[in-house]
Amino acid sequence: MDLRLSAEQRALVASFAELLAKHAPPERVRAAEPVGFDPVLWAVLRDVGVVEMAVPEERGGWGAALLDLVLVAEQVGAAVAPAPVVETQAAASLLAVLAGAGLDGAIDVSDADVSDVDTDTARTALTTALRGERLVTLAVRPAHGGTASLVPAAAVADDTIVLDGERLLLVPLRDGTRRAVANLASAPLADVTLDAGAVELARGPAAVAAFEAALDDWLVLTAGGLVGVAAAAHRATCEYARERRAWDMPIGANQAVSHPLANGATALDGARLLAVRAAAEPGRGSPRARELAAMAFAFAAETARQVTYDAVHFHGGYGFMFEYDLQLYYRRARGWARVWGEPRDAYRRAARARYGGDTEV
Repeated sequence: MDLRLSAEQRALVASFAELLAKHAPPERVRAAEPVGFDPVLWAVLRDVGVVEMAVPEERGGWGAALLDLVLVAEQVGAAVAPAPVVETQAAASLLAVLAGAGLDGAIDVSDADVSDVDTDTARTALTTALRGERLVTLAVRPAHGGTASLVPAAAVADDTIVLDGERLLLVPLRDGTRRAVANLASAPLADVTLDAGAVELARGPAAVAAFEAALDDWLVLTAGGLVGVAAAAHRATCEYARERRAWDMPIGANQAVSHPLANGATALDGARLLAVRAAAEPGRGSPRARELAAMAFAFAAETARQVTYDAVHFHGGYGFMFEYDLQLYYRRARGWARVWGEPRDAYRRAARARYGGDTEV
């Protein structure tokens, strides 16, 4: 398959890179901490249609492909932008799927009954999200004991979608039902308590199937974001290795520095390729879509962790200073991935998708 970007996709990348360079420079990212949310930046992204692009045209959106969303996620990661792009896109796409249940075969699972989906509630929630009236996010961890933990953007969102057993719920977020969680990435995470205000969107196999598909989207988009984080850190480190001199030569001339940087560049190419491949699979109707989504997340998380580790150490004392921008990438490379789980969890998910059952790796 041809994975080269089209002219339109290159223009998309350039436009978001320019927008984020203007509205999410490092000083704005720092100013948004510790909450990890910049409402002004979010308003700008909403104005350019960052939520609408994740929704099919027949549901009121722009109908961008998952690959287009991954390209945007990479730019968001490169800027470590304090805006909930990935989770709101995954949530909007899920609502669009539920809104179309029974009409366009949006939920494709053999034992799912589309009558178990409240399409009217899904359409209303989607409409308010597209209008910018409600910020809707996705809980990537199913609820346990009446609580959904580490919900992305829940500290600043209006609603979240939560899988509770075999019930998919739309949960309004209020100060009494959410508790912000301090975290390494300075992200707006919160634990959410389910209460009587939750509205059922779907139940049974239909709910589980829709959630798992949304989680696949989140994994692929997060992989793109992590590639962006790692790429930005790697660029900064390469520039530093060329400029910083020791013993009358650039430190990049030393094999102990140049070889890990070369390994990082190779791993980044692989992580980006895998994320792009995973994003292309759903549109091709491939049975490997879930497997590749998990693999893309796992490899991108591992790559981002190693590349940012090398970046911190090759910057010497600077790399350990909070005043230096490198720590923004180092912390997010770890914190963003752990919202859902470790790479090994994703590899297990990929193994189950390929072989079924409770396969261990």
